[in-house]
Amino acid sequence: MTVIRARIAGTGSALPKHRMDNAEISRIVDTSDEWIRERTGIRARHIAGEGETTRTLAVAAARAALARAGMSASDIDLVVLATSTPDNTFPATATQVQADLGIHHGAAFDLQAVCSGFVFALTTADALIRAGGVRAALVIGSETFSRILDWTDRTTCVLFGDGAGAVVLTAESGHHGPHKHGILAAKIHSDGRHAEKLLVDGGPSTTRTVGVVKMQGREVFKHAVGNISAVVEETVAAAGLSVADIDWFVPHQANLRILEGTAKKLGIPQDRFIVTLDRHGNTSAASIPLALDEAVRDGRIKPGQLVLMEAMGGGFTWGAVLVRM
Repeated sequence: MTVIRARIAGTGSALPKHRMDNAEISRIVDTSDEWIRERTGIRARHIAGEGETTRTLAVAAARAALARAGMSASDIDLVVLATSTPDNTFPATATQVQADLGIHHGAAFDLQAVCSGFVFALTTADALIRAGGVRAALVIGSETFSRILDWTDRTTCVLFGDGAGAVVLTAESGHHGPHKHGILAAKIHSDGRHAEKLLVDGGPSTTRTVGVVKMQGREVFKHAVGNISAVVEETVAAAGLSVADIDWFVPHQANLRILEGTAKKLGIPQDRFIVTLDRHGNTSAASIPLALDEAVRDGRIKPGQLVLMEAMGGGFTWGAVLVRM
């Protein structure tokens, strides 16, 4: 049977110029390099400076992805930007990215699912491509979480960084089957009963302020390993495959302990996980495409390999996407 499938044609990423290591952050808040590394695995993160925003980082990542795909902005008819830190309450930052890239057709919108945002955005773009209305899409995760942090709270401010990653998806027709290139399966979930465990305590409709990140770390960890493991197994089963078939896992880069717990629960060697957490921190919706781009560029992820991307974020939201590169 002939089907339309969304294939990853190119990847790109962008990081702010300023790299903040644990020594620097320990001069801002009562913490230490040892305390941060032992609890999170993070050694450094990038922090947006003057003139660097979610929009500018997204544009840079998108341009890199287009160049790697050998495509121009005029080829794109959909821009989906996953972010929890838009430049403005409205318009959608995706429309500003669209304008900066010189795209004057198609559609652009933001998608908010916190750290699961890129997985949700990929799933959305994939569905629109499969429906036949989109031929090429830019899917971007871009965040400036440093601007919604309480820099006196060492339990949260040490975790997050800024950055952006992007992929170009193109529609490809072919026969159905797990050996074909493109997105093979995607599953997304949410459960709003856990909203208080990870949230930003502000918003235009409630406090008329931006707010800052608040997190119940132990509660998030407890749910993360179980939810992520379950959705990974659900996603590979939907493609008629098994966890053992996966060549690379590209997880949301939240905490090294969560990655270790997930690997153990799934029975997967940790050396099959792409990890950039130590250098980027948690960049929320940007973390998966940042890690994906790095592994594609350095040659670890090769054409034809099976890649599983998974995440869990505030809400709670969680999901996974299985793709053959």
